[in-house]
Amino acid sequence: MAQLIRESFAAVEARAQELSQYFYGALFVIAPDTRNLFPVNMTTQRDRLLRALVYVVQMVDRPDELVTFLGQLGRDHRKFDVLARHYDAVGMALISALKRFLGKRWTTDVEIAWTTAYGLIAKTMRESAAAATGPAWWWATVTGHKRIGNDLAMVLVRPEWLFPYRAGNYVSVEIPQRRRLWRYLSPANAPREDGTIEFHVRAVEGGWVSRPIVHNTRVGDVWRLGPALGALSVHHAEGLKLLMIGGGTGLAPLMSILEDLTRWKRNPSVQLFFGGREPEDLYALERLRTLEALCPWLTVTPVTEKATVSGGYQGTLVKAVTQSGKWTEHQILVSGSPEMIRVTIAQLLDGGADLSKISYDPFTLD
Repeated sequence: MAQLIRESFAAVEARAQELSQYFYGALFVIAPDTRNLFPVNMTTQRDRLLRALVYVVQMVDRPDELVTFLGQLGRDHRKFDVLARHYDAVGMALISALKRFLGKRWTTDVEIAWTTAYGLIAKTMRESAAAATGPAWWWATVTGHKRIGNDLAMVLVRPEWLFPYRAGNYVSVEIPQRRRLWRYLSPANAPREDGTIEFHVRAVEGGWVSRPIVHNTRVGDVWRLGPALGALSVHHAEGLKLLMIGGGTGLAPLMSILEDLTRWKRNPSVQLFFGGREPEDLYALERLRTLEALCPWLTVTPVTEKATVSGGYQGTLVKAVTQSGKWTEHQILVSGSPEMIRVTIAQLLDGGADLSKISYDPFTLD
């Protein structure tokens, strides 16, 4: 089944944007009330669907990881007021879209594989949502907003109630300037006693949510936060050395994990590669250097493409990592844009890294 799903998805991947557009059109015909669950502008939503499909296809033969991911997704979707019957409509629309774009490649075996797989996906998400006992979302008030340069901001929020998450998780966020346009952001700090959460946000070109966060957010704004998600964490029990690779604001969850590690009495050696195009993009380098001076187990390597910083590497982030070691005996955490994650993991695997020791999260871009 895994092979059929991978091969059939590969056959339509080049037309994924068209497939996504057809899928949502079919969904809104089958279940018109689902249209109210989505924002008016569907462009980013379509991209998110594609990333979700790619992620599921990549994990289709790694059931433990897939079930964990789908369980989190099911709990997270409660904030949309998703009903059980909506899962059936989504399945019908997905099968219809795949059948249309696969054409003659849509065989009985392929249909059985996708129908079975989606049945398991929907069952896992439904059961997880039904079993969840916490809130579907939390109110959080902005208590700090610090601009760094023209396109980056550090935002501090305080949830109204205790917000449970682990270092390395990410959460969905809705801001008052963009209702129903939920975006995933990663806390840049481990859970703290005062409950505050810091987010690092860069205003990407055409970013419907990132740009208002950077340019228009004010202290006192009230956000909504969805349940914590994610697979980035340190496996202390395995005793492996740790390699962290962060591109841009993908550094945020890694900083959260580093803050958490400072609370442990013993830690593995940690090598962090932090990359940006210009030295100015290394917005947290001073904080990382201070942490490096205090933590003998931590080594920080800044990477820039267009200039060199003291103690750093000039070139691409993936080149800096692959030229610095084989990393076959390390647990590896990768965080950044989807493209950065894809290229980095591909190069690491070519260098002999073990896929089972690599962790990343798929939803990190506006």
